[in-house]
Amino acid sequence: MNQPLSSTDTADSNIRHLIIFGVILGATIIAIRSLGRIFWCEYGGWSPWSWDIWSTHNSQYLIDPYFFSHVLHGFLLYGALHLCWKSGPLAWKLQIAVLIEAGWELSENLPIIINRYRENTMAQDYFGDSIANSTFDIFACTLEFCLAGRMKVLHSAVLCLLIEIGMTFAIRDCLLLNILMLVYPVNAIREWQAG
Repeated sequence: MNQPLSSTDTADSNIRHLIIFGVILGATIIAIRSLGRIFWCEYGGWSPWSWDIWSTHNSQYLIDPYFFSHVLHGFLLYGALHLCWKSGPLAWKLQIAVLIEAGWELSENLPIIINRYRENTMAQDYFGDSIANSTFDIFACTLEFCLAGRMKVLHSAVLCLLIEIGMTFAIRDCLLLNILMLVYPVNAIREWQAG
């Protein structure tokens, strides 16, 4: 017979999940630093955001236009993990999502991916994310994962679509185009993105 969880058990579980989150985040920071990434923009400035994707500050502050792609990651990971593991505890799904997002951030900072971005996408001056930017991207995904659980599927889908359309109009890039150009570059899209 299952015993109901006491408030102490719940508190212990929450602490355990916070520790796991901290370990994933810490390991990601160490790994990204070992790839030569710096903590903050080397070109100065202490603004928390940079909206100019063509500047040397892009991907160096806490928030940039690509922040919204990481918001989408949270929604998409929530949906995928819910479909694959319907009965799984939400806290463990969140840990898996954080681990996947951390892997994404780490892969974005690998020399082979940086070179691929520079060769095949509009990010020709991309040299990797700062540690602060990568960390905040993981937080964005985490927060949106948690919000997705409170939203109706239709609302999540509409929000994702609006983010993609908004990014496309604002910066001529979005999550879908970013992935497409990494996997299968299209010259017509690259020319359009260049303006």
